[in-house]
Amino acid sequence: TSYMNTLKVGDKVPSFKAKDQDGNTISLADYSGKKLIVFFYPKANTPGCTAEACNLRDNYKELQSKGYELLGVSADSEAKQAKFKEKYDFPFPLLADEDHTILNTFGVWGPKKFMGREYDGIHRMTFVIDGDATISRVIDKVKTKDHAAQILE
Repeated sequence: TSYMNTLKVGDKVPSFKAKDQDGNTISLADYSGKKLIVFFYPKANTPGCTAEACNLRDNYKELQSKGYELLGVSADSEAKQAKFKEKYDFPFPLLADEDHTILNTFGVWGPKKFMGREYDGIHRMTFVIDGDATISRVIDKVKTKDHAAQILE
């Protein structure tokens, strides 16, 4: 699985379903007709992910005013996502993709390098999806502390 087949601009997103932090099933179809931002982060409650998600939280009203809905996704358990969401009071759901279904659908799981060693993990990427499930933008160089501005630019 060293080759990541990441979705690109213009690709149709295959339908997906997963449980959020409270055990509710969330599917791509729920966002039909809406602009959806799906942000993938490596691990709940780690500094980079916290900065990124808090920045999106702080700019949530502005993102909503531009018609965007948000979904955060990582491979963390529902319990970990619930803690993360509670601690920082995120106004958007966090999906617990423990079996990597969504990670593999979007192609964000793959080899990473850190401190000279290589391992498989989640690549921090954000996808903007339009109302008919087509990807309109892919952000692979996420500025964690300024991510909302990056999306809105």
